[in-house]
Amino acid sequence: MKQHLHHPVFKIISKIAGETNLQAYAIGGFVRDIFLKRPSKDIDIVVIGNGIDFAEKVAKKLNVKLAVFKNFGTAQLKYQDLEIEFVGARKESYRLDSRKPLVENGTLEDDQKRRDFTINALAISLHPDTYGELLDPFGGMADMEQKLIRTPLNPVETFSDDPLRMMRAIRFASQLNFRIDDIAVAAIKANTDRISIVSQERVTDELNKIILSPIPSIGFNYLFDTGLLHKIFPQMVTLYGVDYIDGKGHKDNFYHTLQVLDNICTTTDDLWLRWAAILHDIAKPATKRFEPGHGWTFHGHEDKGARMVPKIFAQLKLPLNEKMKQVQKLVQLHLRPIVLSQSIVTDSAVRRLLFEAGDDIEGLMLLCKADVTTKNEYKVKKYRQNFDLVQQKLKDVEERDNMRNWQPPITGLDIMHLFGIKEGREVGIIKNQIREAILEGEIPNSREEAIEYTILKGTEIGLKVVERI
Repeated sequence: MKQHLHHPVFKIISKIAGETNLQAYAIGGFVRDIFLKRPSKDIDIVVIGNGIDFAEKVAKKLNVKLAVFKNFGTAQLKYQDLEIEFVGARKESYRLDSRKPLVENGTLEDDQKRRDFTINALAISLHPDTYGELLDPFGGMADMEQKLIRTPLNPVETFSDDPLRMMRAIRFASQLNFRIDDIAVAAIKANTDRISIVSQERVTDELNKIILSPIPSIGFNYLFDTGLLHKIFPQMVTLYGVDYIDGKGHKDNFYHTLQVLDNICTTTDDLWLRWAAILHDIAKPATKRFEPGHGWTFHGHEDKGARMVPKIFAQLKLPLNEKMKQVQKLVQLHLRPIVLSQSIVTDSAVRRLLFEAGDDIEGLMLLCKADVTTKNEYKVKKYRQNFDLVQQKLKDVEERDNMRNWQPPITGLDIMHLFGIKEGREVGIIKNQIREAILEGEIPNSREEAIEYTILKGTEIGLKVVERI
């Protein structure tokens, strides 16, 4: 293990451990990530004794500032590219109504027992006498080899004590492509109601980490199968299932959504594009209708879905800012490129899409490509060819007409000056006419042409030019 402790900070910690005759260990995620070959800049050091006193000695030796959190019994310092947290070894007990533990001093084994998973309970000794020795009392190394998420102690107790650990188990499974131990899965199912004592912010933080994992469907399948998703995001659960009438069924929109999510993850790491994939069909259950002779329809699901986005973001404590508006816009527009790809694409239709999508046009096209989940290779090929045509058309029209994030070439103030009128109905009518004329290609997207068109339209409703602009 010594080869993995090459950073000079470990030698300094080891020297102080020897001088103070205290045992100190690197523990948790840093040790786990050594074996997973993942870079890690966060190091947890557990000291058998006073962690804050030990940290003060290390900070003095390194000549860096130390942040002390006495309420938590921890101290943190930054050195070069590392963030190092020190804590005294402790054992914990829990009350039923809180995930905040009652803490008392303990041994290394006590500290390892309180860890959430065996792969996070690995420790490396930093004391000079045993420097580099690996301590693995719960078989974390074997679990990593088997790609298994397992708890050091009884999982029912582990998850009941701190229910956020259920979300963390699923997050690690999704991030690492590991399997959760069957006994642990059963324990999550038995403890789903306990998630209610965890703050929504903490739950959503773990949910976002699942969404940002390489294959998020791994996590969402665990969330659904254990019943956790029903507690934390019930709107998504309503997508599940297939109804049949007259032998006709629709696709299962839950698994379709997971496929779209996995698809978009191959092209973007953007959290909000991934949320758009999750929510693009969220209103299908509410808009589902059966039309005899035709089959199942979901008319208007994009409009209703867009209206649902703010409520869902508020419920999940996601930001109610431009990110929410971006997701809302993508949900609203997600059918538009598909419709364009199925018909002869007019410049007018492309201009309107550019006008409405603005800077989100690339993200919209990624979402639409991800939305193709058919297993029919011919259909997939045809869709992709048509999308390529739409994208080329978007590029051509954008270069020629400059429609992205379009601003009218003349403003309401210009119209008021031109005709000597006050703000009112006539100004709104003319502004709409200018926008429609440009979108339809009747006039170019230029100020000069727009002024002449404004004069023409103003004259038609009885206005006279009083000042040229």
